Amino acid sequence: MDMSKLPKIRDEERESQFGYVHGVSGPVVTATAMAGAAMYELVRVGHSELVGEIIRLEGDMATIQVYEETCILPTGRSHGRTGPAAGVSVGDPVLRTGKPLSVELGPGIMGSIFDGIQRPLKDINDLTQSIYIPRGVNIGALNRDLKWEFNPSKSLRAGSHITGGDIYGMVLENSLIKHKIMLPPKNRGTVTYVAPPGHYDISVSPPRPRLHRDPPPRDARVCFCQDVVMELEFEGVKEKFTMVQVWPVRQVRPVTEKLPANHPLLTGQRVLDALFPCVQGGTTAIPGASGCGKTVISQSLSKYSNSDVIIYVGCGERGNEMSEVLRDFPELTMEVDGKTESIMKRTALVANTSNMPVAAREASIYTGITLSEYFRDMGYNVSMMADSTSRWAEALREISGRLAEMPADSGYPAYLGARLASFYERAGRVKCLGNPEREGSVSIVGAVSPPGGDFSDPVTSATLGIVQVQKVPTSLSKRPGFSPDWLLVCPPQVFWGLDKKLAQRKHFPSVNWLISYSKYTRALDEYYDKHFPEFVPLRTKAKEILQEEEDLAEIVQLVGKASLAETDKITLEVAKLIKDDFLQQNGYTPYDRFCPFYKTVGILSNMISFYDMARHAVETTAQSDNKITWAMIREHMGEILYRISSMKFKVGGFAVRRRWLATRAGARSRAVCLWWIPGPGEGRRGQDQGGLRPAPGGHAERLPHVGGMSCFSSPESHSTLLVVPQTPVLPRAPFICARVRVRVCVFVVEGKEEDVL
Repeated sequence: MDMSKLPKIRDEERESQFGYVHGVSGPVVTATAMAGAAMYELVRVGHSELVGEIIRLEGDMATIQVYEETCILPTGRSHGRTGPAAGVSVGDPVLRTGKPLSVELGPGIMGSIFDGIQRPLKDINDLTQSIYIPRGVNIGALNRDLKWEFNPSKSLRAGSHITGGDIYGMVLENSLIKHKIMLPPKNRGTVTYVAPPGHYDISVSPPRPRLHRDPPPRDARVCFCQDVVMELEFEGVKEKFTMVQVWPVRQVRPVTEKLPANHPLLTGQRVLDALFPCVQGGTTAIPGASGCGKTVISQSLSKYSNSDVIIYVGCGERGNEMSEVLRDFPELTMEVDGKTESIMKRTALVANTSNMPVAAREASIYTGITLSEYFRDMGYNVSMMADSTSRWAEALREISGRLAEMPADSGYPAYLGARLASFYERAGRVKCLGNPEREGSVSIVGAVSPPGGDFSDPVTSATLGIVQVQKVPTSLSKRPGFSPDWLLVCPPQVFWGLDKKLAQRKHFPSVNWLISYSKYTRALDEYYDKHFPEFVPLRTKAKEILQEEEDLAEIVQLVGKASLAETDKITLEVAKLIKDDFLQQNGYTPYDRFCPFYKTVGILSNMISFYDMARHAVETTAQSDNKITWAMIREHMGEILYRISSMKFKVGGFAVRRRWLATRAGARSRAVCLWWIPGPGEGRRGQDQGGLRPAPGGHAERLPHVGGMSCFSSPESHSTLLVVPQTPVLPRAPFICARVRVRVCVFVVEGKEEDVL
């Protein structure tokens, strides 16, 4: 919020608005003569006018949480101020402002970096020329020098009725964000004036929301705004509005209705998108020890996710992590309507690093979620990254300790779970308030830093214990095997557990596929059935392979790998292939830092197809004289295995098309699904593009016979057909075929002669 517009001690003459410091304990200050104050009221403490918030009231005594340093540093320097006025001492004045802690919502948020109470860090640096934030600094959250091009709604004119949440104008904040100017939720009336199209500034803020104990204004028609863009009249009282609105951070912005999640939050990380998907409007926890890559995952989601707006909150973490974001994000680009744009244009940063006041960490989380809800109300899909909620909980613990409250587990306050729940409950997909009708969502990804990677830590346990009620689509409730219990309680969270051992082996993302889970898989079935019908069986098969590999690992340690059955050897090798070439991803390479979902499905499809083909070849020849073993498959298909593992290096896109392929002896078989990666110049990037070359039509060159398998090569399409008969080789026998392109790998076809149309 604009601290410069708050009342100042030197300007206030009413003695009733003042209290006096009674005691100081770090960021906690007790004040007397505070009768009439309200909970969570904003106050100015001391002669330096430090920003604080009332967190406890007992008679005329108030306990204040100060968001700035209250004492002089040991060096005698206090962030730019020296002398006795730098510290807070007993008897100093405390000024009540009559307003809650709020944030300014309007054009200019995107691309900015704020501290925990929405003070613009870049503007403070330009003003003070200091690397520190001076105590008591007063500066507006949004840039007052810029003028924004305002375009009123075409359907709005004098005499129109408008209610809270209605969109009455548009500002092109940048090439990625169309900032929709909305009426504050609690206002309504008849339009008496709408500003014509033009450039307007936000140099003076609109009236701020009052606390419930505040007296009504003497003249409600008085407005201290200059560039007014709309005027309303309600019950004979006129009120003016600018492009900025102010909202208390602890108050949830109202919505019309909460909707069930139905679209995945695509992250570009294969292990997350394929095995443990999240939804737009979901909640996700990323617990992990130091060095496991929590921040890298959070930053990857900010860079490559399919969200419209990113709010990145650095809460209590190292300052160099925010520096990395400021350094990397402007250089990263995305294509929109054929134009390359910086992703910083869709990102806002809230930085409250470890060297900033502890008390402001709590405010930073609420500041971030309020900004997220504001853009959600415009109809955008917003992702909020909180790194990390453990530091936020530590701030709660410190404040609770200074308040002498009864500690709970590990010294955390007993209300830790309630505070976490109230934060995560602000996520969700909603039907926004006002007209025109629109839907938006807020997804929360919270990093948790348990000490030593102990997941029994109270913060981790409380995060995983949060349960909400989620509506289930009617189409899902009609599915066979659906349990009515889903209509009552559905944990709407995703658990991406990071493993220190995987991180030590340089396996990143270090998501442990055995302990992680997602409760959104059922909610996304309808989306997968519509767009990727083959994906759900592939994911199930991949999880089964990984689980079987974990069970076989103990046996291998006892008796050795050579003693296993051939099918178990295939399971071990394919599991290794999945772990090393599918789940593992290099975030610092242009080809693997981001993987589109269709490419993820294509790679997984080829790996599972190879697994099914190899098992089938071994099982069908187990009782014959020509037994096929894993050693034979690995020896003769080494090039194919190499191509499978090399698919992630391909930068091109995948294409899907049903084709007819010629097999031996004149039999024809229909391709269930053909996944391929076009080389340079072979088709455009995209999901459902054509560009496939004609399938080989009988012109083939026979290759050497391999233990019951026959190989054919087609020089026309640079492809190979591997034929594995289900029965002894006979003309017109049914086959299982695998087609391998030079630039691709495997795909499986099942069919009979009767299938030919």
